[in-house]
Amino acid sequence: MSDDTFEPEILAFCCHYCAYAAADLAGSMRLDYPSSIKVVELPCTGKLDARYALRAFEDGADGIMVAG
Repeated sequence: MSDDTFEPEILAFCCHYCAYAAADLAGSMRLDYPSSIKVVELPCTGKLDARYALRAFEDGADGIMVAG
């Protein structure tokens, strides 16, 4: 039996100047995206330490996204 209500928890690591600005603009325009996506602002995606990504999975995230 499949569970059609599963919605994965995604942690999105976003660059301040690129992807985070786009996510902020989407919010300003009242565009909808799933509430299961949590956005984390980084000064630069190059600053993402692998430990942060692994910790996201340890804390229950189903997936991560790195956007720059």
